[in-house]
Amino acid sequence: MFTSEKGVVEEWLSEFKTLPETSLPNYASNLNDKSSLISSLYKVIQEPQSELLEPVCHQLFEFYRSGEEKLLRFTLQFLPELIWCYLAVSASRNVHSSGCIEALLLGVYNLEIVDKQGHSKVLSFTIPSLSKPSVYHEPSSIGSMALTESALSQHGLSKVVYSGPHPQREMLTAQNRFEVLTFLLLCYNAALTFMPSVSLQSLCQICSRICVCGYPRQHVRKYKGVSSRIPISSGFMVQMLTGIYFALYNGEWDLAQKALDDIIYRAQLELYPEPLLVANAIKASLPRGALKSSKEGTRCIQVEITPTSSRISRNAVTSMSIRGHRWKRHEQPDNNNDTTELGILVLPEISVTNVSGERTGNGEKGRTLGEIDAQHMQGVQETATDPRTESKGLPEIRRQKSVRKMMEDGVNSPGRVQF
Repeated sequence: MFTSEKGVVEEWLSEFKTLPETSLPNYASNLNDKSSLISSLYKVIQEPQSELLEPVCHQLFEFYRSGEEKLLRFTLQFLPELIWCYLAVSASRNVHSSGCIEALLLGVYNLEIVDKQGHSKVLSFTIPSLSKPSVYHEPSSIGSMALTESALSQHGLSKVVYSGPHPQREMLTAQNRFEVLTFLLLCYNAALTFMPSVSLQSLCQICSRICVCGYPRQHVRKYKGVSSRIPISSGFMVQMLTGIYFALYNGEWDLAQKALDDIIYRAQLELYPEPLLVANAIKASLPRGALKSSKEGTRCIQVEITPTSSRISRNAVTSMSIRGHRWKRHEQPDNNNDTTELGILVLPEISVTNVSGERTGNGEKGRTLGEIDAQHMQGVQETATDPRTESKGLPEIRRQKSVRKMMEDGVNSPGRVQF
């Protein structure tokens, strides 16, 4: 650490001690603009043997419990680096050199698990319903599942996940270490939108280091320093993925993608299902080849906005429209005057007289038989000349002969009573 950087840190330590409470908001607003101070504080934290480490940790804790929101976020931006330094020192079994960092982490944890009145906090989270659109999905693309979720949401069956109350901790042990660190990383993720780029870079780097230290990939990444494996829990890896996912679309594409691959690598070795599920889901949703540079600033997730008008056409066929549909029969119009245009063959009616028992004279009898003979011959000629009815000509002739014979029998038999 250079002398100039050490002087910047010492000036920062002395300035806050003499600062009146009335000027605290203005001081907090201008603090994030001091890039040289922030880089100097990172170097102090990265050197466990530095003499400035203990006063810096004490100052950061004073910022956190001051009640000023911007001072609280200023301390939170160093949280990933503090967690890495604590885990690295713990892995080297040099616990005494990390006492001030452990005290700072415990102080932040004990402040976050209680409210302003000193009561234990119970954090709740309502799982979003798939029937309502979000930046990640559209209900119309799910199909029948959306209807089921909609029915459940109407009955108030939304699932709520609770976290807490968390117990107070006086020291970090192997049993409660990752319980405390996971909760601290949860608090950090809650303020991700306020974190500067240097903090997101630190998060990506420490995630990669924690996951590959002590494994063959450490030589591929060329990480030096800690060579022993660092134990890690499944819940802690899920919280790391939350921050990595945010960093992917907020200016740190390269570092975040490398950290994502290292988390998947470690989760596969540990056989942790939750980190594998979340990490693979994130990786599958990433745009392929769309974001290549990490110098383009803040990015956004492209989503489909639900239109104001309905997507389903009013004429669409649904189950209700099928039930209410009535098939209409297309009836032909009745036109008795022009039947030849419709292709209907009109057969001539045979007028048979004396069927009802009326007797006729000799002249009428001859005229009647002559007309029948003429009609018979005309039917034979039409049957023979029509090629379409050539096969049906013989039955038609026989039918007409039988009609003629029946009439002759009726006329020649005067004693027969006809009804």
